[in-house]
Amino acid sequence: MKNNLDNVELVLPIKESTSTQGLFKKFKQNLREAVMGTEQDFTQGSIDRAIMLLSIPMVLEMSMESLFAIVDVFFVARLGADAIATVGLTESILTLIFAVAMGLSMATTALVARRIGEKSPEDAAKVAVQAIIVGTVISLAIGVVAIFLTPTLFQLMGASQGVISTGTTYARVMLGGNITIMMLFLINAIFRGAGDAAIAMRVLIISNLCNIILDPCLIFGLGPFPELGVTGAAIATTSGRAIGVIYQLWALFSNNRIKIKPEHLGINLSVMKQLLKISLGGIFQYLVATASWLGLVRMVAIFGENALAGYTIALRVIVFAILPSWGMSNAAATLVGQNLGAELPERAEKSVWRTGLINMIFLAFVTVVFVLFAEPIVRLFTSDTQVVFYGVSCLIYVSYGYIFYAYGMVMVQAFNGAGDTTTPTIINLCCYWLFQIPLAYVLATKTTMGAQGVFIAITIAESVLAVVGVLVFRRGYWKNRKI
Repeated sequence: MKNNLDNVELVLPIKESTSTQGLFKKFKQNLREAVMGTEQDFTQGSIDRAIMLLSIPMVLEMSMESLFAIVDVFFVARLGADAIATVGLTESILTLIFAVAMGLSMATTALVARRIGEKSPEDAAKVAVQAIIVGTVISLAIGVVAIFLTPTLFQLMGASQGVISTGTTYARVMLGGNITIMMLFLINAIFRGAGDAAIAMRVLIISNLCNIILDPCLIFGLGPFPELGVTGAAIATTSGRAIGVIYQLWALFSNNRIKIKPEHLGINLSVMKQLLKISLGGIFQYLVATASWLGLVRMVAIFGENALAGYTIALRVIVFAILPSWGMSNAAATLVGQNLGAELPERAEKSVWRTGLINMIFLAFVTVVFVLFAEPIVRLFTSDTQVVFYGVSCLIYVSYGYIFYAYGMVMVQAFNGAGDTTTPTIINLCCYWLFQIPLAYVLATKTTMGAQGVFIAITIAESVLAVVGVLVFRRGYWKNRKI
């Protein structure tokens, strides 16, 4: 009897160890496939595995996108508060361009994913070409107008004369070169819709490496490079993005999952009309959201350059944390689009709930980090006491709502992935313009909170948006959306 018991005691740990090793080996395999890229049918098999294979490269992609602003602020902060404010105001104006790019990208992802789910890669390629044509025309028009209006835009944003003098050229380079932003968003949206998120991730890695190398060289005049100050940051960022676009175009013409051929080139009015129909709702959706952020920046500017600089730094850090979550949300959009295309609405819904749960766990961890280490994080960018005060306040207050944001952003992208841009637009309009802006104004100007009232309003409004999004999503009408 004793020997038998001994045998049992010896066998159990071995089985447990083997199971653990097997899980770890499987995780490593999935991680490698996610990063390196692999052809998968996301309408079949494990949903958790599908989320992992899509989310990991998308999280890395979004992190790389946010790194552009982080790197710029890190180096530009050495030039003083005016330079930091320049980056903040320009980025605020660029959010309008981001809104157009994201609206087009959302429609592109939805249509490409739906066509891939329907097993029609040729139709997906047609959508890709039309998206690039539309994006190019829009970005060129925006660039020409923005170059001439830059000083006026700065004045409308409440910039001081010092900021206008310091940052006009910086803003003109960034706004004039917005086609690189548009193409990065659009072509990566094509890859994501096709389920090839690994290429989109590599594009942003290449772009950021170029930006990280060029930024200090052009800002401070290292080696053979001229010392261009804050303008150097704009040239470095635009150049890095342009190199990424070149890589995108090469990949798009040689990709296996969605490959553009000569017969796909040219204008296809029926596809373009369908793309624009969905895009207009998406663009307005993001314009509503980003324009509200511009309103918040204008309110913060009332309290001086230190408040604006602190808010700018905190916002860059917040974006760095939130964009990985947007990566997971984009994974949900792809899964919704492909599964609806394959006529699997229940699988699409389950994918959204699972993604939301994973996102919530991630952002709960980020909340703890920001609450505990807000000041050390902000001090990485500046040592100015007043700037640090506002930056820390913004970081802490906004992070309190992260758990709510986790589900809110996934729900919004789920609607978009289904091709329903109207519902998120209405939610954004109500929660931002009818609730957040008035609340921020009251808290900031009618109480003693000052700029901190704006930060608190952001947390409350984003939390309300998340609750509303979940309630509407549960109604399930999005499952019957035809595009």
